Amino acid sequence: MSTIGQPQPEGPGQARPQGLGKVNDRVALVTGGTRGIGAAICHQLAAGGADVAAGYWRGQEGAEKFAASMAAEYPGRRITVHHGNIGEASDCRRVLNEVIDQHGRLDVLVNNAGITIDRTVAKMTDEDWQKVIAVNLSGAFFMAQAALEHMLERGTGRIISVSSVIGETGSIGQVNYAASKSGLFGLTKSLAKEAVFQLNRAQRPPGDGMGLTVNAVTPGFIATDMLATIPDKVLDRIRGQIPVGRLGTPEEIARVVCFLAADESAYITGQIWAVNGGLDM
Repeated sequence: MSTIGQPQPEGPGQARPQGLGKVNDRVALVTGGTRGIGAAICHQLAAGGADVAAGYWRGQEGAEKFAASMAAEYPGRRITVHHGNIGEASDCRRVLNEVIDQHGRLDVLVNNAGITIDRTVAKMTDEDWQKVIAVNLSGAFFMAQAALEHMLERGTGRIISVSSVIGETGSIGQVNYAASKSGLFGLTKSLAKEAVFQLNRAQRPPGDGMGLTVNAVTPGFIATDMLATIPDKVLDRIRGQIPVGRLGTPEEIARVVCFLAADESAYITGQIWAVNGGLDM
């Protein structure tokens, strides 16, 4: 774990960056947070005033550079990076506890980490299937399980999972990925119900406060490294299927995630938010 940028009082003329909704002084953990959509989410949360912990698996040097650039861009915010394999239950718990130890608490968990191993069903190996499910679905569960225990003790929190439009539509050669992302829908709705049930059982009903909510976002085709290897002809065909006529940007996903993380979203839970240019109309 590395930490850069300890919280400091704001000086005269030093304005706090503005984001979407109130996340001031919240602590947020974003898995897969140093690249692509995850990095955009970290930037949006920091811009809203949150301290940010970004998880990563490979690329320690890149993660350190990301933390340094974030600390420089958002003075006064605490930025940490945490190495861990989301595909391992024990590592999920270790990373989450590490964040709580370093930041004192956790207010927002964003399950963003994900991988693809694309093959047709006929060619897919046991390992291809199990590895994608382990990271994309089981990892989200183990992170949420540990976060939920902590958030129930405090009576507030946000859990947001980044799914995919492929979980709704399916895709040739991506049966493992589609299954894992579709599984996040059931995970989200069940966790949302259980969070409210457990709060009421503990005689701590959400009431009019920040509450404890669980939601998911389903990005469509987003301009990230995951699409960088797709031939131009294929990308043109994809764009032709999108009603708005273009790929999305990581920042467009990040804005929705930050809104769901904000205090003002307390009346939204168990919902799946599509951000896909109209693909599911």
